[in-house]
Amino acid sequence: MLAETDTPFAPWKIVEAHDRRFAAVKIFQSVIEILERKIKQVQSNQRVTRTKEKEDSQLNRLDTSILDKAKLSLSLSREKYEQSLKKYQDRLRDLEHQVYTKRLPVIIVYAGWDAAGKGGNIKRLVSGLDPRGYEVIPVAAPNDVEKAHHYLWRFWIRIPKAGHFAIFDRSWYERVMVERVEGFCSEGDWKRAYNEINEMEKQLVNFGTILIKFWQHIDQEEQLRRFKERESLSYKSWKITDEDWRNRKKWDVYKVAIDEMLYRTSTNYAPWTIVESNCKLYARIKTLSTVVKSIEDRL
Repeated sequence: MLAETDTPFAPWKIVEAHDRRFAAVKIFQSVIEILERKIKQVQSNQRVTRTKEKEDSQLNRLDTSILDKAKLSLSLSREKYEQSLKKYQDRLRDLEHQVYTKRLPVIIVYAGWDAAGKGGNIKRLVSGLDPRGYEVIPVAAPNDVEKAHHYLWRFWIRIPKAGHFAIFDRSWYERVMVERVEGFCSEGDWKRAYNEINEMEKQLVNFGTILIKFWQHIDQEEQLRRFKERESLSYKSWKITDEDWRNRKKWDVYKVAIDEMLYRTSTNYAPWTIVESNCKLYARIKTLSTVVKSIEDRL
């Protein structure tokens, strides 16, 4: 245990405990030494960072955006949509029972542009499920209690128990998107987050979790059309805010952050699925069919 878990960032201290007084003094001295060293680092604005990794030349050589490769012209007729919707909702209802009996936790992460249709997509996903077996978790800005912890803490405490679904409407990926672009964390924080997120997801999958991640992608023209529609309809106007318009002006900046997020956190154990969402009907069926297939592959 000591050999395998002794690391530069969390080293073991061997305390010779043959004499209780000696052991107590050594423990106090060690704690004081570590605290003093950390205080000096904070006072001198020295942050503890990972050893700088070699520059990822493959990312720099990408000549096209990952998002640009999405075929946003994909669509589905209303008739085909209704047929497929019932088929996949019925199948997912059956799979929910199998997931419960086999005690498999399921996490579904939704991310995407504003007005990409995440809420409507989730609505169709869960409409046929037993409400006792899932929870939809909308993610907003962290509160004061959450800010006092590591940024992943507020997500760890919402991880579903075995046999249940947790559906995150936005997630821990805000760290490398909104917090990065808006300056809510330092550059060191969001760069370090890629590895932290990958490690967390690896732990979840190794435990047996079925982890599915969706990026709902639309183009700027479709987003503008949906924004204007929301403004013109009284029952949808609450969905559009000044912040949405402000974020839209930063489309290119967000796109860079999203491309890097997709590149660095799409792994063989937790891959991203790009959902072409200019057509809402197509997007809903793609996510439903992907969830069904992902669960079937694990059963």
